Amino acid sequence: MRTRLLINGRERAMELREGTSLLVALREDLGLTATRYGCGHGVCGACFVLVDGVPTAACVTAADQVDGKSIVTVEGLANGDELHPVQRAFLDEDAMQCGYCTGGMMISAVALLAREPHPSEDDVRKALDAHLCRCGVYGRAIRAILKAAR
Repeated sequence: MRTRLLINGRERAMELREGTSLLVALREDLGLTATRYGCGHGVCGACFVLVDGVPTAACVTAADQVDGKSIVTVEGLANGDELHPVQRAFLDEDAMQCGYCTGGMMISAVALLAREPHPSEDDVRKALDAHLCRCGVYGRAIRAILKAAR
């Protein structure tokens, strides 16, 4: 099936098998590997991308469902060599350990700050509810997101 995806501001026409997940299209067809495969059921947050500004589990979203919609991956957050404030804050606060969940957390943080530029700690905690981090960096991630908001 022919699909047109707008990824990180760039239109990509792709020929995909019917039912191909957005995650597979991003990782295997486009080489955008910051979006991770975690649980495969959309409940761990590792595969989150922004679809029209909304955090979306790419593992359970068929690529043809997002045809023509704006998709932003972690690779698309930076502006050239300038990191997005959320990316910078995650680095500054050392808000990662193994890094597997980090991309998804950043995606949810960017969405939160777009709709609530000055979130409370509780707002940040709620935004991270959909993310499973086996290393337990939640405290550092919360600090990083609050720092990015400042």
